[in-house]
Amino acid sequence: MDTISDLAFFSLLIRHGSLSAAARELGLSTPAVSKRLQRLERRLGVRLLNRTTRRIALTHEGELYLREGNRILADVEELEHTVGRSRDEPRGLLRINATLGFGRHHIAPALSDFLKRFPAVQAQLHLTDRPASLLDESFDVCIRIGDLPDARLTARKIASNRRLLCASPIYLKRHPPPASPRDLARHPCIVIRESDTAYGTWHLRSGTRAETVKVRGPLSANDGESALYWALEGHGIIMRSEWEVGAYLRSGRLVAVLEDWHTPSADIFALYPERQNLSAKTTAFVDFLAERFAHRRRDGEEGLSW
Repeated sequence: MDTISDLAFFSLLIRHGSLSAAARELGLSTPAVSKRLQRLERRLGVRLLNRTTRRIALTHEGELYLREGNRILADVEELEHTVGRSRDEPRGLLRINATLGFGRHHIAPALSDFLKRFPAVQAQLHLTDRPASLLDESFDVCIRIGDLPDARLTARKIASNRRLLCASPIYLKRHPPPASPRDLARHPCIVIRESDTAYGTWHLRSGTRAETVKVRGPLSANDGESALYWALEGHGIIMRSEWEVGAYLRSGRLVAVLEDWHTPSADIFALYPERQNLSAKTTAFVDFLAERFAHRRRDGEEGLSW
């Protein structure tokens, strides 16, 4: 920083043509400007100017210092302009993490439309079966469903979402629908292994009542689409997010059960490290997702949600 400051000082001094004129521009005394020039020459070990009380003239070393210094100052100015512009105009590489199912069905199409609107952005979408660490892996945005794992992160809710219990009409012809959460223990349930925590434990709430049920069944998977396929084929009851089963509920291929009971929240969030100093690309993408899902929700009031 001292070097850049000295380059700027020397360029200003030559531009004004005298120590006194430079002093007036800087709001300093002429002796103060003279002392700063002397310190600069001592640091460099060369004489930059031949000077009298009225005029200054560049030495050979001074010409070199001025020419190359002005080039460096121009490069710094361009760099600052480019970085500053990135806060105003979405551009550059955007790294996003999402889980496999939601990422394939919703984030990948959203990215396609986002890049059509902001062609100066390049995107890398990393889909993982488990949520990746935004802080450890340097993602700009991570999309999360349900509980948020890290209080150090800033989260913005981009869509409301519910987890629903449902089964196919094929299954419900063979088994009477459960009348209470405890009945689930007697039904084959399709279980998703999505984390290292205990799986097959379903938590339900209705008003002030809460039930925790340990469910079992012949089929389990770490992939939601596989589990959904089994539910459609009539293998058991499944708990899945509204975004995943909504279309099948509307078409009648799945039927909701225990509708008076609510499961843990599955709202969808965009996570990023901090609210201040976000790049324009990150802000624009999160805003884009929120707008996109808000439209979906409004359409859903007419039967077109998710």
